[in-house]
Amino acid sequence: MTENNPTSSSERRERASPAPEANQMMQRRPAGAVLVAGAVIFFLAEFIAAAAWTDPPYSYTHHYISNLGVRGPLEALGQFMNSPLAWVMNTGFFLFGILFFIGVAALKGLRSWRRWAALVLGALVALGGVLLAFNPGSGEPPDGAVDCHGLGAFASIVGGNVLVILLGRQRQQIGVTPKAGRVMVVLGVFGLASMVAFLSVASSGANVLVGLVERCAVYPILVGFICAGASIWNRRTCARSSGEDEPSRPPMLKQQPACSLQPASSKRAPSPERVTSCSS
Repeated sequence: MTENNPTSSSERRERASPAPEANQMMQRRPAGAVLVAGAVIFFLAEFIAAAAWTDPPYSYTHHYISNLGVRGPLEALGQFMNSPLAWVMNTGFFLFGILFFIGVAALKGLRSWRRWAALVLGALVALGGVLLAFNPGSGEPPDGAVDCHGLGAFASIVGGNVLVILLGRQRQQIGVTPKAGRVMVVLGVFGLASMVAFLSVASSGANVLVGLVERCAVYPILVGFICAGASIWNRRTCARSSGEDEPSRPPMLKQQPACSLQPASSKRAPSPERVTSCSS
């Protein structure tokens, strides 16, 4: 006599439906994609605008990033500014800021003050990008005027690097791998230190590798968000391969062969048909 143990309908539904943590991971993936897109758009806009600036050639180590958004021609801060595709760089500034804020706002897992801190810092980055886009500055505003371009650059650089550090420290809550989280913290600290160095070099008027030092303050933000976005997007695959973040499953009961359910008092030898069914 055999005994069947059919799985209940509730158990089948529970197994078929994804675990809550898997659902949350899937919800984070669009946020990761938006963060990567914001950084890639910035890099592409910078590259395209710099490639169009050929007379004289644009220098990544000497010229400011903001010069790419100035149509010119004019001279300011000891540099010649004449960007043929200034609108491309300004569009990149705008999209970079807006997409970063959308990506941060869409992140799942941050709680209480950490979420509000991330939203405030993301808003600073967005505000900075918008100010940079609509105020292509030469760094020398008229007397009595507010340097909106300078404020936008400061807000984006400082807010962006602090945000990278915050998200790196909260990597477990937002679904970033430990390695990517550590890299983000290092990048953010390096970016803030480079910001101090950039202000020192820019205020000195020497213009010695000022473009390179400025990029040391800006690029950690972009690379940090690429690390975060890519890690969030690939987190589910990495977790499955390493066993991390896998939802716990109840142990399955070991199914006994049907022939073991025969009464112990039965002394009759099993028929060939029964032996065959047990071994199959």
